[in-house]
Amino acid sequence: MEDLSEETILEKVERMQEGLVSYATGDPFNGADPAYKKLWSELRKQADVWGKLPEFVRQCRDLGQFWQFIKDEYGTYAERRKFLRDSFLPAIEHLESVDRTPGLQPIGEALEEFDADNVHAAWRKALDRRATDPDGAITAARTLLESVCKHVLDRVGVEYAESDDLPKLWGACAGSLNLAPRQHEEKLFKTILGNCQSVVNSLGALRNKIGDAHGSGRRAVRPKPRHAELAVNLAGAMASFLVSTWKERMSQPDQSPARSRHAATRSGGRPPVTAAPAAARRPR
Repeated sequence: MEDLSEETILEKVERMQEGLVSYATGDPFNGADPAYKKLWSELRKQADVWGKLPEFVRQCRDLGQFWQFIKDEYGTYAERRKFLRDSFLPAIEHLESVDRTPGLQPIGEALEEFDADNVHAAWRKALDRRATDPDGAITAARTLLESVCKHVLDRVGVEYAESDDLPKLWGACAGSLNLAPRQHEEKLFKTILGNCQSVVNSLGALRNKIGDAHGSGRRAVRPKPRHAELAVNLAGAMASFLVSTWKERMSQPDQSPARSRHAATRSGGRPPVTAAPAAARRPR
């Protein structure tokens, strides 16, 4: 049975559609009935998507029930393919429209180019959880920022401890990329960069307060989807800004990792480290 934990909601819906088309036209559903049941359960948890799925999917808890439905409704493979593809369109179009929300697509593209396997995956997880799991979305938003900070620090050769919290990681990145307020004299720039640090600090505090990373008491504050959307959007904007700044500075001839380490040291950042492979530099 395939692990679906890293799939986006859209990918799960498309997997369901493709599997049922395959099953209805004489081929097996990938993973057979156990895979269908697991996928069905996963989608049922997504309240904003579940209602947009075809009614027969919501009613068919296993492949046997689906087969009884589809063989009685449509006799030819062509009819079944058309029916199934048309039936899933509302859910697929809904999920695709969410991904096309103004501002989100450029962030996603920047993070995917920077690191598709880890950073972009964290961004997708945060997006997927906004409506149905606000606690998890807020935690994922912080994880996204922590991942970006660590990746940037690895690439510029600045050491950090695995125990460093988000504000400390952001501060180290800001120092190495000339984004710390103390590195600028223009009042407006100092204010904007100081506000960036405040946003990051607040996201870290919000996750500790109402995210799902810690246990909660009877009077715990429960975040709503709008809170999660705000946290995820802010985290995405901060992460994209950090990645774009790193990319621009590294494209300049005089901005090698060694010079970045030297600049961070002069500005009060972490001390330079000796050249070593990335795997060796990264704390365990």
